[in-house]
Amino acid sequence: MKKTNILFFIISIAFFASCSDGFKKTKTGLKYKIIASEAGEKLNPGDLIKFQYKVIYNDSVVQTTYGTLPAFDMVNANGRHHDFSEVLPLLKVGDSLVTIQLYDSLASNPAYGVPRYLKKGQTQQSTLKIVAVYKDDAATGKAARDAAFSDYEKEVMAYKAKEMASIEKYLTQNNIKADKVNDNFYLEIIAEGNGAKADSGKVVGINYSGAVIGGRFFDSNVDQAKQVAKHDLETFYFTAKETGAIQGLLEAITYFKVGTKANVYIPSLMAYGPQGTAPVVKPYQNLMFEIELLSVKDKTEETEDLLKKSRGKIKPRKGVGIKKK
Repeated sequence: MKKTNILFFIISIAFFASCSDGFKKTKTGLKYKIIASEAGEKLNPGDLIKFQYKVIYNDSVVQTTYGTLPAFDMVNANGRHHDFSEVLPLLKVGDSLVTIQLYDSLASNPAYGVPRYLKKGQTQQSTLKIVAVYKDDAATGKAARDAAFSDYEKEVMAYKAKEMASIEKYLTQNNIKADKVNDNFYLEIIAEGNGAKADSGKVVGINYSGAVIGGRFFDSNVDQAKQVAKHDLETFYFTAKETGAIQGLLEAITYFKVGTKANVYIPSLMAYGPQGTAPVVKPYQNLMFEIELLSVKDKTEETEDLLKKSRGKIKPRKGVGIKKK
């Protein structure tokens, strides 16, 4: 057999061996397999999509949208580095996709990062299913982003209602009397204060202890035994209804006067949502905060210094989903 024929034979064996499991590869080495649906609208660059996914590492699910909020993304012609988005232009609504990411390929582009748990030489598998696509509609003038944002808002409201129902069930089972406020949180007044009210825009100082509802404490500025990450016991400052804390606390504090002590029960979507805040709060965990309002101040140079010292203690979560322009 001629050398050229032998070489061709070896290359052919390698090629068919790599494809025998049904997987193909993108230009970055991402292994992928498409499970096609019978019918569905094709995805094109510029479209917005809604999808469900889960990530598996060492036979364990490390992240999933199933049973929670679906994910939204934009279809890009090239996609992100070594990521499922590279394959999106090949899919249609109803299709499922399996991908296998390699640590070495992810690490080759530090701009996108590598999951903390993934070690050199290891892989993780992701599966996703395309649920819906949103396209610009020239006939009506409706933009894909507007349609996607409207759908996203409905998903958020529906899921938050489920979380509020779960909190209500917990309160009932534990004979806790708390009032539902604006469908955003529950407020249990322990002691009513008679000082200044924490109006929107005021700089407030509080004592707090935070816990997962039905679980353990994870942080406090009055008891270090309740801290997962140790820090000094100092008054925590933020701006009521504006910035410096999770959304649930920003709003809840406006129902306090100086001296008020209360427990605030907050759904995850008004706290850390799908991201959580590793390692203390897992994704989609509802929280309870024991709060005492110590002070209410106008914004001044002095209070700006106080706010700077407090930044990052009860971290505002990053936005989820999509933003409406």
